[in-house]
Amino acid sequence: MNAAELSHFCLSLPGAREDLKWGQNRVFSVAGTKMFALIDLTTDSCAFKVDQPLFLGFCDRPGFHPSPYLARAHWVSLDYPYKLTTEELRGLVRESHQLVVGRLPKRLQAGLILP
Repeated sequence: MNAAELSHFCLSLPGAREDLKWGQNRVFSVAGTKMFALIDLTTDSCAFKVDQPLFLGFCDRPGFHPSPYLARAHWVSLDYPYKLTTEELRGLVRESHQLVVGRLPKRLQAGLILP
């Protein structure tokens, strides 16, 4: 999977929108401003939120590291080329989306929760 395919997948998730932030990042969010993934335009690396108990385990995997400025919120960065299969990466981004959706107020979650 390349950065363009990852971007397309992020936008296919319910309620997802894209913005350009910090001059070089494509940021994917739900409910206006709640980020669930980003892609660095200069390196094609990506970052996304992971479940807290899994955070340190991901940081020990090759190609992963704590995401600058976002690690305190349990975000990891993945270097390009991504060392995951397409399905693994999609699953992680889908999980990130659902972690963010799960923290939204109940009235905003309608239509955003995946089966």
